[in-house]
Amino acid sequence: MNRGFQEKDLVLATHNLGKIEEFKHLFGEVDFKINNIGQYSWVPPEESGVSFWENALIKAREASKLTGMVSLADDSGLCVEILKGAPGIYSADWATLNDGSRDFEFATNKLLKEIERTGFVETVKAYFICSLILYWPDNHFEKFEGRIHGEIIWPGRGREGHGYDPVFLPNGYKETFGEMDRWKKNKISHRGLAVKNLLEACF
Repeated sequence: MNRGFQEKDLVLATHNLGKIEEFKHLFGEVDFKINNIGQYSWVPPEESGVSFWENALIKAREASKLTGMVSLADDSGLCVEILKGAPGIYSADWATLNDGSRDFEFATNKLLKEIERTGFVETVKAYFICSLILYWPDNHFEKFEGRIHGEIIWPGRGREGHGYDPVFLPNGYKETFGEMDRWKKNKISHRGLAVKNLLEACF
């Protein structure tokens, strides 16, 4: 049985303001305070895990240890079947340039080149995944996952969203993530599904 959240404070283990806004939108009206880790001297830990779960756990544990609060962390990425799950946990790393900045147009071009190298000409199946960890200061944690399946298309479409969104067409939809209204995407996305599972189990 899942542990219920009964505290008055929750801290989000991310400096990503867009992600923070998405989480708050997904939670809706709550009777507790959602805190930004930016209020504290938090340096994101090295994500040295070999899975989405492990990376989310590393972030959640460190955030809870620093603040003394229950923390929520996620790790997410794009997995392409023909590439054996790549870029996977390295989805953001593929966008990292030599100067440390990130360019997802560069990452998307790399993705398409890797797909072309396989010689695969049929539907390129892929999915976005989000692993969530809700972590208590006593080291108890609950984990949840959300996935949305679809395919990679080219050329990409749309300027909404971020990352690989323009080239991802979710199953059952005619719009790519890059074409969808942000809040429509938020409801059906991998993060949205993971948060839905979290809310049903712990809140």
